[in-house]
Amino acid sequence: MMFNFLITSACALALIVPAGAYAQEAAPASPADEEEFAIPDEGEDAAPPAEIAPEIAAALEQMDEVIKALDAKATRTGNNWQFTLEERMMIVVTDTAAARMRIITPIALIAELPEGAMQRLMQANFDTALDARYAVAQDLVWGAFMHPLDTLTQRDFASGILQTHSIGATFGTSFSSGAISYGGGDSGAIFEQQLEELLKELEKNRTT
Repeated sequence: MMFNFLITSACALALIVPAGAYAQEAAPASPADEEEFAIPDEGEDAAPPAEIAPEIAAALEQMDEVIKALDAKATRTGNNWQFTLEERMMIVVTDTAAARMRIITPIALIAELPEGAMQRLMQANFDTALDARYAVAQDLVWGAFMHPLDTLTQRDFASGILQTHSIGATFGTSFSSGAISYGGGDSGAIFEQQLEELLKELEKNRTT
């Protein structure tokens, strides 16, 4: 119960923190969230939204394609998204003014971590988490992937989603992003196959 409450609160905050988000058109808040997490009304005299650079606008549309291919029920608020991948909540937050984006997923309550877990997370960040990372905020452990928007390719973004999902799914076991595994295991090849299948699905969607 506490985990679900913290997820709801932290995710609501995550979706409105970037300064650029205030310049985006926001979806109506639910009555329960409206008072605490409402985006301020800028009023008639507010400055117009800054123009988005073409390369960033193109990246946002590519991101939208990837997310919709993974979850047709994904919700978009301005240039932020929330969706589900294999029953795991995934959030994408962008700041177009700073040309940055991040993919995050809530994983566990910090208060419920066993002894030594924080050290294990740092060890994983060094060798098995790779481009995605374990992070701490709002009393939760998160998976997080960050990248500049102006150089983000669709492959980078798809890989970032799969890696972030993987470090959430393997929390407590292999703590792995799935992208690379050291030794003679099969995880790297499985990850690459998943990525190629997603990219093929995106290409198929464009041609139909």
